Amino acid sequence: MTPMKRIDKLIALNCNLSRKEARQLIKNGDVSVNGKTVLRAEELVDTEHDEVNVKGYSFTLRDHIYIMMNKPEGVISATTDSAKKTVIDLVPPELRRRSLFPCGRLDRDTTGLLIITDDGAYAHKLMSPAHHVSKTYVATLAREPGSAEIELLERGIVLEDGTECLPAKVNAFTEDGVFLAEITISEGKYHQVKRMFAATGNHVEKLRRISAGALCLDESLAPGECREMTEKEKELVFE
Repeated sequence: MTPMKRIDKLIALNCNLSRKEARQLIKNGDVSVNGKTVLRAEELVDTEHDEVNVKGYSFTLRDHIYIMMNKPEGVISATTDSAKKTVIDLVPPELRRRSLFPCGRLDRDTTGLLIITDDGAYAHKLMSPAHHVSKTYVATLAREPGSAEIELLERGIVLEDGTECLPAKVNAFTEDGVFLAEITISEGKYHQVKRMFAATGNHVEKLRRISAGALCLDESLAPGECREMTEKEKELVFE
């Protein structure tokens, strides 16, 4: 079945405009579909095959967008903030939409893989405890974790406030004299990784998320950079 959508709605979505602004562009004759000027806001277009041009800029129509970001330190995982820079502030204009939001949160000082989208259903599936999407982090630790501490984490540690965590997978190693641990969890409690290590008497000095499901952070992205995800990458999260 061909996915037919109103041209004003799609322009608003894809050009980060209000519906009123999109209609004005159409009224001004600034919009064409397959080379033909469109003058009716309610005209339907094929989102898979039609080529839309707005003021000389051609783009592919889509209902939603999915963005992979390498979140830098010092930026908060929120849509807006009056005082602090947010991850949405880092999204370049060509990927920006009014309804973008981060899927879940990384602490202000936590870096790495963050997915940003405007698809609520996708985000719900990603963050829902029922789906148990695994997330892997690399933690820089204050000291080397002992085998007994790792066993506690892998068995399912109880946090200091009595919160029970599901079993984690932990691989501890040392690199250039720095104590590191790769840890995979399948839930997202508040400050969970930091609190898990704290419950063993250790301290997380730095934390970086490197994967979600089978989706790995694109290491070619510098801190603060992002790009649109491929269709395959969207599904890798749930593998």
